[in-house]
Amino acid sequence: MKRGFIIPIGGAEEKLREPAILKRFAKLCGGKSARIAVIPTASQLKDTGQRYETYFKEIGVGEVRSLPFEERGDAKREDLVNWLELCDGAFLTGGNQLRLSTTLGGTPAAKILRKRNEGGMHIAGTSAGAAFLSEHMIAFGEEGSTPHADSVTLAPGLGLTNRVIVDQHFRQRDRIGRLLSAISYNPYAIGLGLDEDTAGFIGPDETLTVVGSGGITIVDASDLEYTSMDHASRHQTISLIGIKLHILIDGATFNLHTREARPAASASSSP
Repeated sequence: MKRGFIIPIGGAEEKLREPAILKRFAKLCGGKSARIAVIPTASQLKDTGQRYETYFKEIGVGEVRSLPFEERGDAKREDLVNWLELCDGAFLTGGNQLRLSTTLGGTPAAKILRKRNEGGMHIAGTSAGAAFLSEHMIAFGEEGSTPHADSVTLAPGLGLTNRVIVDQHFRQRDRIGRLLSAISYNPYAIGLGLDEDTAGFIGPDETLTVVGSGGITIVDASDLEYTSMDHASRHQTISLIGIKLHILIDGATFNLHTREARPAASASSSP
């Protein structure tokens, strides 16, 4: 069975005029026949789940339900977990990613999300939900363009992939420094800096396709020659030599396995 798509969204995705990202996600899940679970755990606003229910219904999703995983006990409820197991897609809203990790981490709901994604269910997350999708999650950090030894704190995420570290609201909040710091801890991972209203649709073949009005900054440290992270003191600026950086826009692709970037005009396929 093919793994489902993993879809980090940079936050503030268009929802009303031309919701390209939400429509593409809904189409992947089956459109009118789709069954989508909204997980508003990251948000402290009581109406977040209901609002996304409305958005998805307005673009023609057949069945959508907000699952109230507000406390760890909720993520063990059989009725909610069983409904989640039968879904074609799951959508994690924005808010605080630590609410996601502390509420869902290690629970039956988190295990079902990983199992079902391996079996073909598509999982998207916006803003905090995007940060939570990967194995290593940026919990919080400082804004700015220069990486510092203590400018980012990582925590375990949902674990759908270990190939990327995601940062959201990227250009709008000047977060290149903290993404570089995160990547310098272990250059195996690829940094994805997602602008608002921009998503990376990562397919089962590990090809990421950009959808949206902004850009995705790819930080590739596979050819890193030198990093001072291992001996830097607190607050010290980090030296990184050999970093490769791409800026990709709508329709462009990046293969997370071969680490090859292609512009939209030469993209061979899209989800």
